[in-house]
Amino acid sequence: MTRLDDLATANLEKARASGAGRSAELVVHDGVLRQTVMALCAGKELPEHVSPPAATLQLLRGRVRVLKRGQLAEELTAGELLSLTDSRHSVEALEDSVFLLTTVSRPSDGYDPRVA
Repeated sequence: MTRLDDLATANLEKARASGAGRSAELVVHDGVLRQTVMALCAGKELPEHVSPPAATLQLLRGRVRVLKRGQLAEELTAGELLSLTDSRHSVEALEDSVFLLTTVSRPSDGYDPRVA
């Protein structure tokens, strides 16, 4: 069993010790599903990028601003969940923050979850 609180603490410590001010740890990789705990120190940003076909960001600690292209910025606080499905976006830490990023990618190489 994985304790998100323990992962959040460990990754925030790694981010604070890192020159980049961030840390990421893949905690679930099951077929097309991935869940990653990510930590960002205050003032650090994940630059604009495209999310996979299905994605959510669940803020575990801190406060972040998510800017989706063409939309108003959204600020999240601990406990909030935001859909990032198929959107260009950036994430900025307004405080030292940790979030759980859940993504589902498109099946490749003939993988069909109905048969698995």
